[in-house]
Amino acid sequence: MKFENVLADINGFGKFQIMIIAISFLGRFTLPCHFMLNNFIAAVPAHHCDISSLDDGGIFRNLSHTQKLIVTVPIQQDGTPSSCQMFVDPQYHLLLNSSNITDMPTEQCQNGWVYDNSTFKSTITSQWDLVCDRRGKNKATATIFFVGVMFGAMTFGSLSDRFGRRIMLLVSYVSGMLFAIGSAFSTTYVMFTVLRFFTGFCITGIVIVSTVLSVEWVDIEHRKMVGVIDSLSWTFGNTVFAVTGYFVTDWRWLIVAVTSPLTLAIITWRWMPESARWLIAHGKLEQAQIYLKRCAKMNQTEELVDTLKTETLSTIVVTEKTDHTYSYLDLIRTPKMRKLAFSTGILWFCVAITFYGISFNITGFGLNIYLTQFTYALVELPAKVSVYFLLDRIGRRSTEAAALMLAGLCLGINIVIPKDVSVARTVVAVIGKGFSSASFATVVLYSSELYPTVIRQNGMGYNSFMARFGVAVAPLILLLDEVWKELPQVVLCSTAVMGGMVARTLSETRNRCLPETIEDIEKMCNDRGQ
Repeated sequence: MKFENVLADINGFGKFQIMIIAISFLGRFTLPCHFMLNNFIAAVPAHHCDISSLDDGGIFRNLSHTQKLIVTVPIQQDGTPSSCQMFVDPQYHLLLNSSNITDMPTEQCQNGWVYDNSTFKSTITSQWDLVCDRRGKNKATATIFFVGVMFGAMTFGSLSDRFGRRIMLLVSYVSGMLFAIGSAFSTTYVMFTVLRFFTGFCITGIVIVSTVLSVEWVDIEHRKMVGVIDSLSWTFGNTVFAVTGYFVTDWRWLIVAVTSPLTLAIITWRWMPESARWLIAHGKLEQAQIYLKRCAKMNQTEELVDTLKTETLSTIVVTEKTDHTYSYLDLIRTPKMRKLAFSTGILWFCVAITFYGISFNITGFGLNIYLTQFTYALVELPAKVSVYFLLDRIGRRSTEAAALMLAGLCLGINIVIPKDVSVARTVVAVIGKGFSSASFATVVLYSSELYPTVIRQNGMGYNSFMARFGVAVAPLILLLDEVWKELPQVVLCSTAVMGGMVARTLSETRNRCLPETIEDIEKMCNDRGQ
């Protein structure tokens, strides 16, 4: 007997499942806000050396602010004051003739910097002067956060397979919120980076646990809808983030603002059920029966509750010991599981590099930072809606492979389009971002369907780790333009095509029951024609 047969009896997509999706949505849409947070809180406002200490009398005191800048800070070619240099001594003659300053001695800013706060009231950049020779620390904050996300994905994937989906979701909610709020009140840069690492570590549990929990409670027919809705929560979060960032321009309060929805997620967690699949796979049949009866009652199929006996549920998993503790080692113990883990790991790595590589490499539409963020979020919407219709029409495998191949095609086209045709390059880049977004939306659902229940969270944790590794690599690829201007595009194009080829080697999961055990995977025929 399959778990899908039980779901069919009690309605595999009723009010109970809608409740799960709604509760998951509350926590999930905060994730993109934190993933993109550095765009705003680590933004670098226009700045120049602080010259207030020179205002001690004489001619200097009687000068206007503009005149003071002229005599103390070199002017760059674009007409703006230098960000990192100042004259050793005030050059008063520049008030009469500023045509030649090349021979005048300069030095690094001696008394800090003055920042333009017209766009941002404050950022971590202005808070701890992360500019000029300290700008590396500014870039490091995002890297440290994503390193935390990488290791958090592995940890929460393993723990939720061992202790259950529901309790680990609560742990992720509470710990993620506490570390995020704590980072907002950091008093030093080191304190901030440490707390951001743990924020990334804890908050990533939300996405991998809630995704699997949702998929394990719905029937075959509606799994694609759940996958797309989960993906749309990311788009919704990015859109809300742009609006929130526009109104909240202080970095501390922006962190608080984007984290606060987790309070509501924690409150509604009490109604979140444990995965009945996980309970059955671990021999906890009586608890599974309680949740299944609750599902039947909510979906108004109570007349079938009598069929949910523990004897019936015990026939779902009979091929493996229910007291076995699973770990990441189980991903490589058997031949087909090893092949599956290798393929999906490479696929997630390629998807992440393609998506973030394109996102980081789009030069924008000449809009301000908030409108650009809003626009980038909106271009994902049509891509993800189209995925909903394609998942059942052409299948998961074909949708994933085609999305990556088309993203690679757009990257390839941009290699040959001349640099001065900026409009065409931007349009192609945005289309490519849409295809890469579609590939990301597909791969999450697809992977959760490929892995068996007993190690599904371990599999998703491992895949998420590979994706975050790709996120960390993507900015480094963009630095290859120093070797050859088009080399980043060539590497991204090749990566997308390779990901599409790997996707073609995976089994199709359309209209198939979810595998419950590792033995199911080993016995499963890799039918590539379906």
